[in-house]
Amino acid sequence: MKKTIVFLLLLVVTTSFSQTYIKFNGASALVGVPNIGVETSIGKKLTFSFDVMASFWKSFDGHHPMQFYTFTPEVRYHFKEKYNGWYVGGHAGPDIFKIQKWNYWNTNKYEDGFGYRIGVTVGYNFKITEKINLDAFVGGGWHQGFYKGFYNDGTPGRYDKAENWNKSGEWLPYRGGVMISYKLN
Repeated sequence: MKKTIVFLLLLVVTTSFSQTYIKFNGASALVGVPNIGVETSIGKKLTFSFDVMASFWKSFDGHHPMQFYTFTPEVRYHFKEKYNGWYVGGHAGPDIFKIQKWNYWNTNKYEDGFGYRIGVTVGYNFKITEKINLDAFVGGGWHQGFYKGFYNDGTPGRYDKAENWNKSGEWLPYRGGVMISYKLN
């Protein structure tokens, strides 16, 4: 609890004395997956970004689960100046999912669980006005998932033989889009 209070206090102090942008991913919104975030200055060429992405879809086709929630805290290094030009960021964050893994798309199986991601983002900020930026980015890395495998056709029980949680780790591209950023201060 103390760590949470200290983190929130640090975030409030940081954002009140520095440039802060709120962001919305226009690309992911086109497919009904909202991705919102905030980014604030923490150094001469460093920023801290935190975004949340969620798919509230039960499924795309009424049969295959497609729900997930990701939380991505990231520290970014800007090569020229903050919020203008190229940057690279490192992140680690949790996720929760009820989804079919990419290699199970042609089956009646899905996974329900949680995981974490550790990776890198590469992006470019375009200044549109003094208050508005476009942030085009892609990212990926290592995802470690802990899940229980089920059937989505009514078959009872689990398809996997794991006693508690099944585990799966993959290198994946899992971030991307164009954030529309608005400067608060």
